[in-house]
Amino acid sequence: MPVNVQMHRNLTFPGLLRRRVDVWMPQGFEGPRPVLYMHDGQNLFRSTPLIGKGWQVAEAITALAGQGLIDPPIVVGITSTANRLGDYLPQKPMSSAEALQFVNEHWKFSGFKAGQMKADDYLVYLTKVVKPFIDANYDTLSDADHTALMGSSMGGLISAYGLCEYPQIFGMAGCLSTHWPITGEFMLEYFDKHLPKPGAHRFYFDHGDKGMDAAYQPWQTRVDELLVGHGYEQDKDFQSWTFPGDDHHEEYWANRLHIPLSFFFGVNNWPVMQPV
Repeated sequence: MPVNVQMHRNLTFPGLLRRRVDVWMPQGFEGPRPVLYMHDGQNLFRSTPLIGKGWQVAEAITALAGQGLIDPPIVVGITSTANRLGDYLPQKPMSSAEALQFVNEHWKFSGFKAGQMKADDYLVYLTKVVKPFIDANYDTLSDADHTALMGSSMGGLISAYGLCEYPQIFGMAGCLSTHWPITGEFMLEYFDKHLPKPGAHRFYFDHGDKGMDAAYQPWQTRVDELLVGHGYEQDKDFQSWTFPGDDHHEEYWANRLHIPLSFFFGVNNWPVMQPV
């Protein structure tokens, strides 16, 4: 059965390519809702030959909410564009000549140029265009405590970066199969300097050990150590999971989506480890 999504095509920002914003509303729940902003919105609700069934976000939230396990959020899916790398690559830590050279060496096939870096504009677009529109047109809980970012791979990077840049707006960042290798030491140095104080924000990280995900463990270990060093507590302020056998694909992210959903929106703030 097709998922009922409201599509908005006129939310634009100077310098960014046009994109669609999809909004999914949980059914049968009264009162204002928390909001989950997700990148790569074209992969959240629809099936295609490339991604299979996609993230199946609506199905996951409906199942969890139906058992009273989460306070279901509105989901806002922001589609990516042909400049996905430029939109999602954290801009401040990756703007130096040294960092750009590192990116070009890591991503040789892309032909990536400094002028394509638009992550800061993308975050302004989210905070100054998309979020005000959502809050004005939907019944939302608009404070940071009820507002989350989530994405995978490069979408994981921009989610972590977005929380650090706008901690007064986003209280949670879900980062699945975060593509740390493309940022090298530069993102770690930025993260170390710009993490908000623990207690008011939550991070969720995970990865598999196959395909592209096989390279993530050393980087994620360092990120976890950095969080602990800043006073973040496991299961309270952050979670970090490894899933043996999982690869870098929407199929695997869909299979474990219930965990960050329950960590961010759970009634008991404890992860649901088995799909429901």
